[in-house]
Amino acid sequence: MTKKVSHTKKPTQADVAKLAGVSRAAVSYVLNNKYPISIPEPTRQRILEAIEELGYVPDRNAQSLRTGRTYTIASIIPDITNPYYPLLERKIQDVAKQHGYVHITYNTDGIAEEEHRCLQAVQQSRVDGIFGSFFHVGPEDLRPLIEKNIAVVSLVAAREAAPDFPLDMLYVDNVAAAYMAVTFLVDRGHTRIGMIGGLDVAVGQKRLEGYIKALTQHGIPIAQEMVRHGDFTEEGGYREMCVLLQASPRPTAVFTANDLMALGALFAIKESGLRVPDDVAIVGFDDIPTSRLVSPPLTTIRKPQNLIGQRAVEMILERLDNAVAPKGRCEEIPFELIIRQSA
Repeated sequence: MTKKVSHTKKPTQADVAKLAGVSRAAVSYVLNNKYPISIPEPTRQRILEAIEELGYVPDRNAQSLRTGRTYTIASIIPDITNPYYPLLERKIQDVAKQHGYVHITYNTDGIAEEEHRCLQAVQQSRVDGIFGSFFHVGPEDLRPLIEKNIAVVSLVAAREAAPDFPLDMLYVDNVAAAYMAVTFLVDRGHTRIGMIGGLDVAVGQKRLEGYIKALTQHGIPIAQEMVRHGDFTEEGGYREMCVLLQASPRPTAVFTANDLMALGALFAIKESGLRVPDDVAIVGFDDIPTSRLVSPPLTTIRKPQNLIGQRAVEMILERLDNAVAPKGRCEEIPFELIIRQSA
């Protein structure tokens, strides 16, 4: 690229095509992310360089008039302050941007009324697609959006039957993941294993189910005083761990339903003068960035935010492009036990 096109007006696709030495159709293919099939990689790079050099910005209003799309994807999540979600949102944003979409985020605090309010807001905003991590909203609550041609992907707590309407779902097998975490503690010789979970949402119920299943299958009685219900916050983990430490005998290991509660539990154990993992071992769930940085580093279940974010956007775009059958889909996201020094 040797010469910059001189212009006094806002650059157009025609300017980009001229600078890159390609047709306007080729520029359009790249801007609409159709280049993997039609445009050779060197040509695509020339077009991208021309776009950057000219400072060309696509006219979204014109695109919307042509296609009927707003080129906007929304996420609805329960807690933006939970370190798990910013990484997920960043991946969604990056993938959406690659496909020419703007990404916006709504926070619900895990409150049912807020989840429904956010659903109303995204309808009014005329977004093309939604990714939702809901605590209270179910498939039937999402049907009205789908009937308005909004593509919806929901992160659910367990495999669900694919609905007969085009609602797509991603899930991590929370029962199996919790079972793996607790079995790991059993294999380390622990028989007095506590849990800090949360019964008020489906994901907490499924992780409790996995905890009970692991103890039962290993012949360990379920002690009701060993099960506490937090609120998925660091403060909740600290509070419920303080209660568990007062039990007699106290637990020698604790499984928490997320990493934030594990961090709170870790602080409570240290504050009591006990050591992790020598006196009390801890296993968390999520693998947030802080879990690697605390002392000792946290053993936890990893839910891959990058994979979830990538697949969520792909599923939305597949719906928008009518590239899949009208029936809903339910796809599993793999999990992994990350062993560190806390257990």
